Amino acid sequence: MRRLCLFLFLLGSLGLATETPGKEPVPTGTIVKVLPLLLNRTGHDALSPSLFDRDAYQFYLRAHTNEISGIRYDVLWKARTPAGQPVKIKVELKAVGPDGGPRAKTLEITVNPGRFRHWTEIPLTGEDFVKLGPVVAWRTSLWAGDQLLGSQQSFLW
Repeated sequence: MRRLCLFLFLLGSLGLATETPGKEPVPTGTIVKVLPLLLNRTGHDALSPSLFDRDAYQFYLRAHTNEISGIRYDVLWKARTPAGQPVKIKVELKAVGPDGGPRAKTLEITVNPGRFRHWTEIPLTGEDFVKLGPVVAWRTSLWAGDQLLGSQQSFLW
């Protein structure tokens, strides 16, 4: 027991000795997963909480486009910043407009990082969704100030 306490004490003091005083820690982060989910007229992505049912309902909505009222990007992310400084999640979309021309839109949200991974929902609904048209490509990025921490993109980006 005594050896264990001594080992833990030395391990902790080694961690403190490696920190450089006066130097700001560098922000780090990553985007783990992005789920683009179509929403029905009531704003739901599924009819039940089952993941299998959600995937089946997403397939149904892709086939019945007149029932789609929007799209929501569920982003799983993790970040560590000095003093809990907020980070920004940016979703850039490329779409085909109602007139057949290319359209682009950027959605942004500011969030506060914590110790663990977080899910954040970024919706595009209503008139903005109708004006944009069908989304063909997306890119999601995580920013701390002007520093890019991580990103993920669709195949067609």
